[in-house]
Amino acid sequence: MKVCKFGGSSMASGETIKRVASIIRADADRKYIVVSAPGKRFAKDIKITDSLLNAYAESRKGTPLKSLLAPIRERFEGIAKDLGVEEKINLSAIFTEIEQGIAASPIPDFAAAQGERLSAMMLAAYLGFAFVDAREIVRFADNGQFNAEYTNDIARKYLSKKEGGVVIPGFYGSTSGGQIRTFSRGGSDVTGAIIARAVKADIYENWTDVNGFLTADPRIVENPKPIPELSYRELRELSYMGANVLHPESIFPVRKANIPINIKNTFEPENPGTMILPGVLHHDRLITGIAGKKGFVSILIEKSMMNNEIGFTRKLLSVLENLNMSFEHLPSGIDTMTLILADTEIGGKMQELVGGIREAVSPDRVEIQSDLALIATVGHGMAYKPGTASRLFTALSRVGVNIKMIDQGSSELNIIVAVSGEDYEKAINAIYEEFIN
Repeated sequence: MKVCKFGGSSMASGETIKRVASIIRADADRKYIVVSAPGKRFAKDIKITDSLLNAYAESRKGTPLKSLLAPIRERFEGIAKDLGVEEKINLSAIFTEIEQGIAASPIPDFAAAQGERLSAMMLAAYLGFAFVDAREIVRFADNGQFNAEYTNDIARKYLSKKEGGVVIPGFYGSTSGGQIRTFSRGGSDVTGAIIARAVKADIYENWTDVNGFLTADPRIVENPKPIPELSYRELRELSYMGANVLHPESIFPVRKANIPINIKNTFEPENPGTMILPGVLHHDRLITGIAGKKGFVSILIEKSMMNNEIGFTRKLLSVLENLNMSFEHLPSGIDTMTLILADTEIGGKMQELVGGIREAVSPDRVEIQSDLALIATVGHGMAYKPGTASRLFTALSRVGVNIKMIDQGSSELNIIVAVSGEDYEKAINAIYEEFIN
């Protein structure tokens, strides 16, 4: 049995939805289908979810909701007409309900969820499958925290009673009181994984518009090679560092049940894509992939005899906790410790952060360096091959890239380096040439 999730590009129009339907019908094991809201049909098109969130925001400024929702309704009317399901879905009544729901909702989650809901209704009507609203089977606590175990119990019992195919909207669920709550953007991947775990699927197929994971970002490296297989742990590292084919949180439900994930391309269904598997994989290549992100800041804290000061790290990290900030890395020496944080975490609180550090640990010196990029070189193969780090550093030195920070865990699954933002693309190409080409 297979659970399939289709992304926004797959659900963008009546034409692409028909393609999705043909993929589903080609395999009787594809019984549980999770879908995203319609994505972009062309480069300058607007995603439905963005339009719905804009409607919520503008309605709070006094703009009439009916006019804000009109283009969205028109888009879905066009999809319904293309699919020939106008008589099966009462869009007039649904949009009246959406208008009332957005007006009454104190948070934007209700609005954000409606694209997925309508998308699932369209596909279910076209296929003749049952529509199951995610609010019935995906549970959040009142504070918006996802309740994984409760959801698994509810979804398993609810879906076991359904015969034939089922279509479920991704991205959202509800509290026990019925309020709609959403995952972070891209959360339909998470919903698909939740359903796969609940029904004990043999495989979770995630259909998108690319042929799986690539060894590097194609916007930086020309024609990077595909990754046929990778492990959950490798996926986690690559996704966290910017390889955004799959939502990074989507592996947790399936990992608990040891369910493989197959990343597939809706527009090239014959391509095998990337298979994500449990356990350690021994690839032919030394490394599996390279990923990175820009927009980081380092804060060097220097203090004599730091290593002898009991509770130094706790006091330092309590400053971040009090400011509701998370850090990325914390490399240290005998008398130095460096905080690596994302720009987005700091916001406009740099002065407050540095002031808090000075007050908490009384450092001899604090030095700030901005415009950093982090690059992760990932692969289980590195643990069995001496000299990998030497090759990486030599490759960067060869093209004149200065390394600002090095972080490698004892598992030897990855090596993370920080470089200047202006050296980011050059560094990734140098690592790719050394290890992949």
